[in-house]
Amino acid sequence: MTEDAAALTATPPNLTQKLLAELVGTFVLVFVGCGAAVTTGADLAATGLAFGIAIVVMAYAFGRISGGHFNPAVSVGAALAGRIAWREAGLYSAAQTVGALIGGLALATTVAASDVGWSFGDPLGSNGFGGVGQVELLGALLIEIILTFIFLTVILGVTDERNDTVAFAPLAIGLALAAIHFVAIRATGTSVNPARSIGVAFFSGSEAIKDLWLFIVAPLIGGALAGVLYPLLFGRGSEPVPGSGFGGGARPVAVPGFGAPNAFEQQWNQQQGYGQQVQSQPQQVPSQQQPIIQDGWQWDPATQQWIPAQQPAAPAAPDPQQGGQSGWAPPPGEQTQVRPPQ
Repeated sequence: MTEDAAALTATPPNLTQKLLAELVGTFVLVFVGCGAAVTTGADLAATGLAFGIAIVVMAYAFGRISGGHFNPAVSVGAALAGRIAWREAGLYSAAQTVGALIGGLALATTVAASDVGWSFGDPLGSNGFGGVGQVELLGALLIEIILTFIFLTVILGVTDERNDTVAFAPLAIGLALAAIHFVAIRATGTSVNPARSIGVAFFSGSEAIKDLWLFIVAPLIGGALAGVLYPLLFGRGSEPVPGSGFGGGARPVAVPGFGAPNAFEQQWNQQQGYGQQVQSQPQQVPSQQQPIIQDGWQWDPATQQWIPAQQPAAPAAPDPQQGGQSGWAPPPGEQTQVRPPQ
């Protein structure tokens, strides 16, 4: 591989590529998941597995590019947890909504042209509160909030860099989404994703549009709760991304009893003085150790053994004509060595 090719391979994805990944991934999620609901009559197992498998394959395909959110509730929770900046979360949500609308339009056009008995205005993909299931308003809100909270907690946990099973994160996320659909399809039609509901609501008639607010608000609340509670309960695996969280990426105030600080937070506390006074200690410069010489032998601390002592350099012999006295100098090639006492 040439140097230019290696440099190109190592180049991180830019924002445009991330947004395209989110758009395409959400498109596939809506088209496959909601498509299975339409063509199977909202069969519980088929629909739940279709959504779960779609998220698995898209997360493996685009996770390295954008993180594989495909859901505004995931992006909001990730921003609150310090994983991405708010600016990026907003752009992600816009791209996801566009991808979902394209997916809804493609699905509506496809099934309308097919002999599956669906026409514009019918529920498209078991969308929402007034679609397949019927529950009271408060029950629908609680179901969507709790299930989205569970979904985001799973996502934040399996993508935590401290987790040594992060390579299997898309599989765990897909299984969680499938299980969530098994719970809620008969109750609310299962959203846990504002973009997914927006993408099909405008092709599903007035009932879906009337109830759409619930499937925007409830998942965002559930995602926000998970984004706030996960780092408080379990700490952080790395420094919060600048522009995320509550304070533009600043370190959140520690809550006693909610998880131990990680190594980075401990270092950050020491540098910034959170909860303790930073004490500057003078640097200790090691003094030059005097050699140990005994009976012509010198101790070498590096090799931990006695070696012949280094003879001091003989002083230069003064000029007798200037009244100086000649100094001592050992004869060339002669050296007296006495073995040190044991």
